[in-house]
Amino acid sequence: MSARKRLILITQGSPFADNDGRALAVVQGMERALPGLHLEWTVTEGRRLAAVPRRDEWLANATQDERLPFLCNADERYPVMISGLQKSAILGPGGQPLFEVHAKLPLDAAGLSAAAEVLEAVAEGAQAHWGHASPEGYGSEVSAQMRRSAHGPERSPRGLPMLKLPRHIHSPDIPHYLGWLNYWSAAAARAIGFPEPARDAELLSRARRTASGGWVVQLTDAPLDYNNPAHLDTLKRIYERFPQIGGRSAP
Repeated sequence: MSARKRLILITQGSPFADNDGRALAVVQGMERALPGLHLEWTVTEGRRLAAVPRRDEWLANATQDERLPFLCNADERYPVMISGLQKSAILGPGGQPLFEVHAKLPLDAAGLSAAAEVLEAVAEGAQAHWGHASPEGYGSEVSAQMRRSAHGPERSPRGLPMLKLPRHIHSPDIPHYLGWLNYWSAAAARAIGFPEPARDAELLSRARRTASGGWVVQLTDAPLDYNNPAHLDTLKRIYERFPQIGGRSAP
């Protein structure tokens, strides 16, 4: 893998509250999962990098504006960054607001080996409903799966099932789509019916249980590649196994 390619991590959960500790838990968790990482720099209004003094104290008060301010490691050779923003209830599943955390790290050997731990740390720290980590470029593929009209096609150009827009999904616990590494909270796992040992042996062989009772589930050994027919077959099979994902079927 080229170090210039990136792994994109996203989690969605309930809005952060003032001083509830989740912003700090997310950042510290990511640092523990990537040894040697220090997310102690931000970007000023003039778009310049600036060190953040007393970062932990700064983070403890950072969610007052319904956001997790941008933080990075200021290393152009190995850029890692994280931020978060509250999304309106108008756009949220079940008419509820969500807090979305975004992180990026290089898609190299070190990033790949730590990816599951990074996703778990961020998702558990944020107390997320669900999340994923996927190679950069997944977004255009997922966008092609979104059903924007009742009269639209039944399948995406890749042959994947069409998914409801998030605002049409009835519960925030329902994952909107599949990624390469998937975080499902305990509530999300219950909502989609995972796991059933007799049906999910293959997924369980690449899954890990989290401290909160959630799961991190890896779909393919190598990072998800939509141009790989075997990876597409895996996606189709798992979407068929969990019709609740993307709001396609009631639980």
